[in-house]
Amino acid sequence: MIDQYLPLVDLHRHLDGNINPATIWDLAQEHNIKLPGNTVEEFTPHAQIQDQTSDLLAFLKKLDYGVSVLANLDAVYRVAYENVKDAKQQGLDYTELRFSPYYMAEAFKLNIAEVVNVVADAVSTASKEFNVKTNLIGILSRTYGADICKQELQGILAHKDKITALDLAGDELNYPAHMFVDHFKQARDAGLKITVHAGEAAGPESIWNAINLLGATRIGHGVAATQDMKLMDYLRDNNIAIESCPTSNYQTATVQDLTKHPLKTFLDHGIIVCLNTDDPGVSNITLEHEYNLATNTLGLTQAELKQVQINGVHAAFLSEQEKQALMTIKKG
Repeated sequence: MIDQYLPLVDLHRHLDGNINPATIWDLAQEHNIKLPGNTVEEFTPHAQIQDQTSDLLAFLKKLDYGVSVLANLDAVYRVAYENVKDAKQQGLDYTELRFSPYYMAEAFKLNIAEVVNVVADAVSTASKEFNVKTNLIGILSRTYGADICKQELQGILAHKDKITALDLAGDELNYPAHMFVDHFKQARDAGLKITVHAGEAAGPESIWNAINLLGATRIGHGVAATQDMKLMDYLRDNNIAIESCPTSNYQTATVQDLTKHPLKTFLDHGIIVCLNTDDPGVSNITLEHEYNLATNTLGLTQAELKQVQINGVHAAFLSEQEKQALMTIKKG
């Protein structure tokens, strides 16, 4: 269970994967966009996972409905603002919201840099209003290829003072890290921190490449790391954190049996592993759900859960002073 006297953080939370089905439906009506179903109730199952999909790409298709209704910058502002409101309602003290500006801009050919700016403004406004500390992570959607990702990177870097880190997400298997070396060098040179989706749809070599080629100091998912003990040692010894998302890993069929999820293995190995929701709107979950799952299905003890919760603060893209301030938050 969640320790009420420790801050609750979610570091791997996709803003564009956390759009409420009711908001999607509402924006579709406003902009005359056709969605499956005749009511929001009929539509909702199309935008949320029902138990499990066949693979990562099938899971990602579910996200498409949310971005398909972003007809203008006002719609972009709304979904970004509602993400922070949602974080508040779910009891989060700090969250890092990641988003792919090209993916959000694509359906209506919005300006990528303007999408970044509007997301940042909405999140900043909502963070003050709801008193939830929030940082933004820009995503390069690798599935679009290296050239589109260059456009996406330029849009992100146009507002780099409002962005904390860069991520690489999408089709890990067919668009490997070596295609994006220059992108990530440019991002690091601009002062952005690096986290990369790796070891979800591909093997341990994908994680090695995320670290060695792209400069990742955190790994999204990292499930395949357990196949390589040298890598496990490296992650531990170099304080490279793993952003673990158990429900998502089951829903994407990355993990077939949740009782065999590697979260506890990472923890036992001394790796900084934390719990996250990934795409809570699509998965229809909360972070509390993930902590309950870690207790009831993965078998973590209260002491282990507490360590996972503390790990979230340690792994956050915050200064040491900000982490200390976060740790002083008392609840209950």
